[in-house]
Amino acid sequence: MENGPIWPSGWQCGTCGHVVAEHDGIPMFAPELADTISGMDPKNFEMLSKVEAEHFWFVARNELIVGLINKFFPDVRRFLEIGCGNGAVLCAVAQARNWERLVGSELHPSGLAFARKRLPAQVELVQMDARHIPAEDVFDLTGAFDVIEHIADDEGVLRGLRRATQLGGGTIIAVPQHPWLWSRADDIAYHQRRYRRGELEEKLRRNGFEVLFSTSYTAVLLPFMALSRLSAKHKKGNQEVEREFDLNPLTNRIFTATLRAEVRATLSGLSWPAGGSRVVVARAV
Repeated sequence: MENGPIWPSGWQCGTCGHVVAEHDGIPMFAPELADTISGMDPKNFEMLSKVEAEHFWFVARNELIVGLINKFFPDVRRFLEIGCGNGAVLCAVAQARNWERLVGSELHPSGLAFARKRLPAQVELVQMDARHIPAEDVFDLTGAFDVIEHIADDEGVLRGLRRATQLGGGTIIAVPQHPWLWSRADDIAYHQRRYRRGELEEKLRRNGFEVLFSTSYTAVLLPFMALSRLSAKHKKGNQEVEREFDLNPLTNRIFTATLRAEVRATLSGLSWPAGGSRVVVARAV
């Protein structure tokens, strides 16, 4: 990667003179929110770190994200992911090509601790509030994958992403879809919303992006997801949610193969009308 870190140790704001704190070498732009129950419960990072590498939903989603990057933005070299969590997506993206700069941001240092272990040393990590990204026209690609649904001011995040994205650069956003799918799982995940069809596209256009492609994800498995979520709506405790991550190996292999086939169809140009998630590719204009 070229150049030094965007926010090196002891980074000082050129406008107000504030020196940014750091923890374990990671700049802390929102230390007052670090590892609080804000957007999610930080204790979930450990559980996610154990399932992301093999669970069908994460495996296929990574392949979709990398495939969309390669299809729509073959020449980009500077990528920022907000809400990178344990670094599962960044790890897949890092392997996709030679990057000049890869940056992962996360509100919670406990997630970044897992990310640091799995990511190449040259990947920059930063703790920040996604509503306040201290960068302008720095990246030619930005992304947020199942992040902005946790944030009440999701359009504030989109505006921040637009400022950080160079004119003509790209962004890819993934969110949970269909309010009728709301269940105990959304409550536990501290979701603010599930998106209506067309809602994310409208918000992107309103905040400086042109939509290039939009599709559902987990379309083929939507009946299974709907049955699982709706059956858990009126149950107490987390057992139904935990079952989604604790699949037997055969079921996981079948679901992985199914979603991989869906991803291949998506990357060939098919846009699925309904599914558990919505994924939108856009350009900064």
